[in-house]
Amino acid sequence: MHSSTARHVRRMPAIGAAVALAAGLLVTLAPAAHAAAGATLPFTSVEAESASTDGTRIGPDHTQGTLASEASGRQAVRLAAGQRVEFTVPRTADALNLAYSVPDGQSGALNVYVNGTRLAKTLPVTAKYSYVDTGWITGSKTHHFFDNTRLLLGRTVQAGDKVAVEAAGVQVTVDVADFEQAAPAAAQPAGSVSVVAKGADPGGNADSTQAFRDAIAAAQGGTVWIPPGDYRITSSLNGVQNVTLQGAGHWYSVVHTSRFIDQSGSAGNVHIKDFAVIGEVTERVDSSPDNFVNGSLGPNSSVSGMWLQHLKVGLWLTGNNDNLVVEGNRILDTTADGLNLNGNARGVRVRDNFLRNQGDDALAMWSLYAPDTDSSFEHNTISQPNLANGIAVYGGTDIAVRDNLVADTNALGSGIAISNQKFLDPFSPLAGTITVDGNTLVRAGAMNPNWNHPMGALRVDSYDSAVNATVNITNTTITDSPYSAFEFVSGGGHGYPVRNVAVTGATVRNTGTVVVQAEAQGAAVFKNVTATQVGAAGVYNCPFPANSGSFTLTDGGGNSGWSGTWSDCSTWPRPGQGNPEPDPNRNLAKGRPATATGSQDVYAPGKAVDGDPNSYWESANNAFPQSWTVDLGASYGVRRLVLKLPPSAAWGARTQTVAVLGSTDGTTYSTVLGAQGYRFDPATGNTVTVSLPGGTSLRHLRLTVSANTGWPAGQFGEVEAYSS
Repeated sequence: MHSSTARHVRRMPAIGAAVALAAGLLVTLAPAAHAAAGATLPFTSVEAESASTDGTRIGPDHTQGTLASEASGRQAVRLAAGQRVEFTVPRTADALNLAYSVPDGQSGALNVYVNGTRLAKTLPVTAKYSYVDTGWITGSKTHHFFDNTRLLLGRTVQAGDKVAVEAAGVQVTVDVADFEQAAPAAAQPAGSVSVVAKGADPGGNADSTQAFRDAIAAAQGGTVWIPPGDYRITSSLNGVQNVTLQGAGHWYSVVHTSRFIDQSGSAGNVHIKDFAVIGEVTERVDSSPDNFVNGSLGPNSSVSGMWLQHLKVGLWLTGNNDNLVVEGNRILDTTADGLNLNGNARGVRVRDNFLRNQGDDALAMWSLYAPDTDSSFEHNTISQPNLANGIAVYGGTDIAVRDNLVADTNALGSGIAISNQKFLDPFSPLAGTITVDGNTLVRAGAMNPNWNHPMGALRVDSYDSAVNATVNITNTTITDSPYSAFEFVSGGGHGYPVRNVAVTGATVRNTGTVVVQAEAQGAAVFKNVTATQVGAAGVYNCPFPANSGSFTLTDGGGNSGWSGTWSDCSTWPRPGQGNPEPDPNRNLAKGRPATATGSQDVYAPGKAVDGDPNSYWESANNAFPQSWTVDLGASYGVRRLVLKLPPSAAWGARTQTVAVLGSTDGTTYSTVLGAQGYRFDPATGNTVTVSLPGGTSLRHLRLTVSANTGWPAGQFGEVEAYSS
């Protein structure tokens, strides 16, 4: 999902499933206490960069708009004509699927060799379905560089055999190969109605649309059989209910259409399984229903064993889809979402699916018009969504995201996003309990050019409204995130809070910048979160907008490896940068969250840290003592304060009696300097410098005003804190 509205650019610059990358194989290793993340797949993938080649390895690269950045593992192999990649077969197989890219506007083939012998068949390659432009999506660039091509080998290969692909007459970048033992073609079920018997052409020459419609009408309460063959449908099916549509297996029964089912409602009991639907969608046109399913299948329906490719969206689901089960499917090369529960989903289970190369969120729930309720994404494997998130939950009640494996998100997205971004109204924000459990995120997170800063591997986002649901994030593994692991943000730039979050049992390895990227007001409890190889600092805690309120991280115990806080909210940490020493000339208080015991009218606490001495905080009148407090974001050795009032001569000279206190935890304060009178005089700029004792270390700075000879309130135009 995407909105054309960009976030305001800043003015300032567990124990889950482990992941092993060995010999080019992506393997999930489950601890005994928790199931492995991801789908149970009938194939094994081998990365091209781990294979033998005379081509050129490209990457790794995380830069939006580059070829390597969209590749699995952020690496691939470029072949000139005549060059090859030779894979060592990891398992018994008789089928091959290959992810590849060719230059824009070109097509050609890959020759295939088995143990040195060239096959008569080739793998076709084309740029036809690639290089998608979505100029109406702010921050997008040309994307969707890769495609997939597949082949039944016509023979069985064993583990250790060699399968090579060779570029024939065109440059080809090879990403990853999937080796599979295809199940034999299934036989026609007894009593089923064959589409061929109704006139469908398995050779793909004649239009089979009417034959499919007639078979569906004849098979009410029964099964429509799609025999092995290639069928061409030129317009969508509707009125589909109380019927099973079944093929001989997706390697054998193939329907060529960009619009399979398009209907707003159904009585349900629709079961679609075991064939392929391959479209001809080459661009993303959001007004066109170029989807495998557009609308409703009705209650108690299912989709399983399908191969869906070259569509805009796999399943765009609206209306009544109660208790729908979507499982064991492969969804590849869509120009937008893989699946979107577009409001009103109740009891939907999306599980054990494989998705690769989506042009928007791979799996999404969007609670438009009515909330998605009691629905889940479970045990799915998602690779290379090249615009947006791996999994996104936009609103909804009692939603679960469990045991998924998400790898290689690219632009404008996270591995998992839990968000109140509404896009349109009426929208139902997050409510009840949102369960995010047992997920593994690999190389997830991306730079967002609209925000001018990165998005974390797992993001909780109060984009258009506060997050008030209970969000439980448990048993998470985050590996090789190019930026941060966990992000809490109000992505619409409104400063709405993120509340009621608990992160329990997480393992973070080799995160590029920080473990926690906190940019919203709110709070989260962290327990048993361990991190190793942290690139810059443990925590980035800088609110946006400035003064919108602080984010409180509560240590629930068992945390390790991420205690430090990024010291400079005027800069973004770069991957692997390390935490710099604070600039002694930098005002540590500027833009930080400020609070007070009271304020008069519009003269709020944040006015004293906005960088403008002409704006000011004023306490409640005639109510001394009054205190003003700023959270510096981390503990610093503060040596000097500069207190300012507006420099205008209209402000008469005055003396304020001020005590300076400090705290490292925001709860227990100690006196740094006792109450003293400080003279503010516009003749000398209405500025006072306060020297603090050596050894003063504090995160929370509090100024308590007990008297003011010029006005019956505490007043500060600017409070500046320096480390020298």
